[in-house]
Amino acid sequence: MAFEKNLVKNRSDLEFKLRARAITAVVLAILVLMPMCRIGFIMLVHGDEYREEAQKNQLYDTEIPAVRGAIYDRNMKTLVRGASAWILTVSPSALYEQYVPKAVYDNKEKPLTPELEAKKKEKIAAWKEYTKEIAREIGHILGVRIKPLVLELRKNEKSYIRLQRKIDAAQKAKLDELFDLPHVYDTYRTEEGETKNRTFKPKAFFNYENDTLRTYPKNHLASTIIGVTNSEGTGITGVEKYYNTELSGVAGRQVTAKDAHQKPIESGYETVIEPVEGNGLVLTIDETIQYYLENALKNALDATKAKGVYGIVMDVDTGAVLAMSDKPDFDPNNPRKLLDKAAIKDLKPYKGTDEYNTKLSEKLYEQWDSFCVTSTYEPGSTFKIFTAAAALEEGIADLNTTYTCGGAYQVTNDTVIHCANTRGHGYQTFTQGLMNSCNPFFISLGQKLGVDSFFKYFEAFGFTERTGIDLTGEAVPIYHSHEKMGKVELASTSFGQSFRVSPIQMITAGCAIANGGRLMTPYVVDSVVDEQGNLISKTEPKVRRQVISEGTAATVRQMMEAVVEGGTGKNAYIEGYRVAGKTATSEKLDKRSTTQFLYVASFLCFAPADDPQVAVLVGVDEPPGKYRGGGILAAPIARDVLEPTLDYLSVERRYTADELKSTSKVTPDLVGQSISAAKEKASARGLTVRVVGSGNSVISQMPPAGKSIPNKGVVIAYTEKNAKSQMVKVPDFTNMTASEVNEMASRLNLNVILSGPYTSADARVYKQSLRKDVEVQIGSDVTVNFQATANMND
Repeated sequence: MAFEKNLVKNRSDLEFKLRARAITAVVLAILVLMPMCRIGFIMLVHGDEYREEAQKNQLYDTEIPAVRGAIYDRNMKTLVRGASAWILTVSPSALYEQYVPKAVYDNKEKPLTPELEAKKKEKIAAWKEYTKEIAREIGHILGVRIKPLVLELRKNEKSYIRLQRKIDAAQKAKLDELFDLPHVYDTYRTEEGETKNRTFKPKAFFNYENDTLRTYPKNHLASTIIGVTNSEGTGITGVEKYYNTELSGVAGRQVTAKDAHQKPIESGYETVIEPVEGNGLVLTIDETIQYYLENALKNALDATKAKGVYGIVMDVDTGAVLAMSDKPDFDPNNPRKLLDKAAIKDLKPYKGTDEYNTKLSEKLYEQWDSFCVTSTYEPGSTFKIFTAAAALEEGIADLNTTYTCGGAYQVTNDTVIHCANTRGHGYQTFTQGLMNSCNPFFISLGQKLGVDSFFKYFEAFGFTERTGIDLTGEAVPIYHSHEKMGKVELASTSFGQSFRVSPIQMITAGCAIANGGRLMTPYVVDSVVDEQGNLISKTEPKVRRQVISEGTAATVRQMMEAVVEGGTGKNAYIEGYRVAGKTATSEKLDKRSTTQFLYVASFLCFAPADDPQVAVLVGVDEPPGKYRGGGILAAPIARDVLEPTLDYLSVERRYTADELKSTSKVTPDLVGQSISAAKEKASARGLTVRVVGSGNSVISQMPPAGKSIPNKGVVIAYTEKNAKSQMVKVPDFTNMTASEVNEMASRLNLNVILSGPYTSADARVYKQSLRKDVEVQIGSDVTVNFQATANMND
């Protein structure tokens, strides 16, 4: 019985074990088969969908920006250059992980031991030290502040950050060298007890993306014409904006596989579509003439301390802008740096407030805009040439017309307008009225014309519409409409007040008088070219309309020439060139200081008067101090631009008989000549010789042969080999008359070149080419510039 019981028990145990094993086998089979079935189901049903999703997560389609087209001056000198560039990116989280691995130091299932806690602090300290070190190296290469770089590198929760844009090829090469250097970040001991270094290369965490770079090798030159681009490379002002489509090119594409840290991984999916570079622009701007203009404006701004100065140089026949600038301006290489001191002062109250960025943006746009195009001003007496043209064209006046100025004009019973000369100019011819810039004379002409005839020419000269120049933001003129122009409005408009136009409108209208009556459309882009410089399109000069006859235009030019010869424009006189011009001093009717009206001093001119080539308009905005007249302030600036421009364009000088008496002479070659022969040779050219030394013949001379010096100038003849050059200090010629300058120069054996209206009785020196007390050799030349101030309020 006991045996049977044992047998039953053993059989029962065996069956239990077999059942247990069977159940276990079934469970295991299910556990194995379920994932396999799931995988199979996924592969069969959703395989394509998940495969596509995986590729999306690994494949990155990025834009390759096109290099923006270059911009050249009219002689193909590069003003703006486009180039490929790079964006430096970094994975701060991957860099942090390299020092502080999550699996070791941030495992939530395994709390840190005190030893690991201490080790983690060491790792974090080392990571912080390295971020500071690598930021310092990067900052040094890129020329940027280090602290912001450190802050970005320490954002260890971020897997991707754009660290710096606009990295050029030279900077990238240096960064590549830096990122390829092994860096020791840890040590370990081998089983043999040897200490070894753990290293990584920074390039494991840093990467590049495509970008483009815009460089301006001439810095400030023509900055307000060229304009600026935003961070995305899109033009936002100037020709950069107006011609944005032509300059932009076509972006490319790059499809690559990347890991979670944006690092490229090996795959067969990479595809690149190369970008197409943008077209280039050839401007009408001449770099040399632009330099003349900007140099003269900068000097004027420094000398006058005005709010601003501006100027335009234009080809009178075509409307092509040869130069245009206003100061203060900006450096397009760093366009977001505010340079206008007044604007910086205006911003101070807003620092630290929510409004600051908005106000800064407003000031930056004001800095970037071209005053000549986007702003308006009261033209003042320069407008009188258009009233004169209308009167001549309509036959209500000719050169024999006269007017007696008593100092004021009674327009209506309750409106009297005064002349700048409150005592009155007395009896004047038409030309004298323009020379004196007599307001009553031109009011009388406007009243004779009447509103209908006057407004017809006001409109015809383009003062009611934009010029159509190829720059964005051109200002709309502000004026009295035909319907609202009464006797008083007609009177004020006839001499250039109570309405506003842009400087580009003013010079364009002036060119219509210079070129025989044709109103042109001004333009700043001559042509569009491809990457190789092949012509794509060219701007053809466009005549908007014939405003006045050639005969009327010639008469007004003749009158304007008289303004420069003996009127308010005589500070624009240039020997050998016949200059026609008109001055203006206009009140800013919408603005005044606490004690007085503010003014704009301006001057419009062209030359040669009998065959005009170029026109110049300059203005001085809100000049402080005693002098505010266009004849005193603006005319000399125009002369400083016009004279070198005409010389540069090879416009021949034609001297009058009186000018020939004082014109420069070329020094003869006296070396090797006897003393008597040298004196005779120099005398034949109207020059004198001063001998230094006791030799019998000339060993060297100062100035050297072929140098231009004034008539009756001096040549220093050295007759001994070792004769020491005699030196003299340049005196201060300021405020001297021409005779005083010549006397002083003769005493010091200096050659002085007189420039400006030095024959005028009231003319005085206001600047000189060499500063006082500079030591120069005797015989050296100094240019002194004269300025007339009497009766120059306009």
